Order: sequence, then structure tokens, then C-alpha cells
Amino acid sequence: MHAITQSGWIEVISGSMFSGKTEELLRRLRRAEIAGQEISVFKPQLDDRYGETTVGSHAGRSWEASVVPSEGEGVWQIAEELNGEDVVAIDEANFFSAELVDVCEALAADGKRVVVSGTDQTFRAEPFDPLPQLMALAEYVDKLQAICTVCGEPATRNQRLIDGEPAHVDDPTILVGAEESYEARCRNCHTLRRD
Repeated sequence: MHAITQSGWIEVISGSMFSGKTEELLRRLRRAEIAGQEISVFKPQLDDRYGETTVGSHAGRSWEASVVPSEGEGVWQIAEELNGEDVVAIDEANFFSAELVDVCEALAADGKRVVVSGTDQTFRAEPFDPLPQLMALAEYVDKLQAICTVCGEPATRNQRLIDGEPAHVDDPTILVGAEESYEARCRNCHTLRRD
């Protein structure tokens, strides 16, 4: 991969839950920090799994983050809070409104390296906006895979479980959780209740 150094760009880290997206985001931030780059990290108000102002991985690594509104014009708070940082990281992009796409485009146009992570599919295995739009516009896209908890094959789907059973296809799209409500599954082991 040839690194762009003369202008801004967008990197997207996507994949199913438990595929290491946030871990990869944190790895890139550590490298930027070692390189002496100034970093600003953001997360959506909706995600408080690892603390209100912390971006955390399932492996236990974390980074302090600013919390911004997930919906509408509030997403522009990301651009407003910057103070000369070189790298802008945004975790759980799937919880933000479509306005995040314009924010990322504006930041890249302003010379920023924008690193975004989030799951690209809902529990129904449908595109999880705004990730597909960000992936289409990004200079670099990495799609990570987890391991299916049923058969051990590479997993690309998010299996939502309610009391240990597959969620119904008509359940709400967003339910913030971790192991207690989601598993990584492959295409063949992913199921939805339709009754």
C-alpha cells in the first residue's frame, strides 16, 4: 500500500463484530503517536460500552475519546473540536447519521488523515449506513473477519441473540451490546427468526 503524504485521505476499517476493527484502529493510532502526529479520537454518544469517554476493544485496549452526537448536524462537532490534529479517528461509525460522510469528506479535503471503524452490516446482513458510503469514498478500505462461533469458519455477519435465541427480522436495527447480545457468524450459520 502506498501511503498518501501530501493530502488528506479516508481509511475505513470494517467487518463483523469481534473482527478486531477497534483493535486495528487503536494499532494505527499508536503508530501515528510514535510518528509524532497529533491525534483526535471521537465516538458516538450512543456507545458507552467501555466508558463514556473511552474507545475500547474487546481485547481490553483503550484510548480517550470525545463523545459527539450521533444524529444530524451534531456530527459536525467532530470538525469543530479539532485544533490542528493530523489524524482524526472515529469509532463505531455505524452509529452515526449519514451526515458523517460529509464530515469525513470535509476533513480529508482539509488535509486530515481520517480513520473510521465500524460494522458494515446490520444483524439482518444488510448494509449498515453510513459505512457503505464511506467505503465507496475512502482511499483505503480493510474488511476484517471474525471467527464463526458455531463452525469456526471466517465470519462476516453479526448474529443478534435475544435470550440466547436469534433475533426476529423485525427487531430494531440498533441495540448496543457485546457478547451478551451478539456473536460473529459465517454466512451459513447466520439466522433470523421470521415467525
